[in-house]
Amino acid sequence: QVQLVESGGGLVHPGGSLRVSCLLSGRTLSRNTVAWFRQAPGKERDFVAAMFRGSYTPIYEDSVKGRFTMSRDNAKNTVYLQMNSLKPEDTAVYYCALDSRLILSSIRNAEQYDYWGQGTQVTVSS
Repeated sequence: QVQLVESGGGLVHPGGSLRVSCLLSGRTLSRNTVAWFRQAPGKERDFVAAMFRGSYTPIYEDSVKGRFTMSRDNAKNTVYLQMNSLKPEDTAVYYCALDSRLILSSIRNAEQYDYWGQGTQVTVSS
């Protein structure tokens, strides 16, 4: 059974940093495309970052480029999202997602992912 478990969310001041993690069980991380999405209250689930299967080069949404860094540790079957220079508009529930078959052009499309974690809340506020 595939499980994704996020952790590391919390409350941080504007300009601060936070790292969220996603532990995968039931699948081999290196063989899958993995992504981070976020959903703010009353809004749709938006793409944040992703790594295509077999790749260590992340793809980022424009508003987080230069501030967020996605990485993966295949030995630990864990994906990370390091978030720096956080802004109030980054406040959301952050989800990791996994899929083994999607094509690269669909990597930003939440509907293409088969497996999701439960989410972790990130709040940026003074």
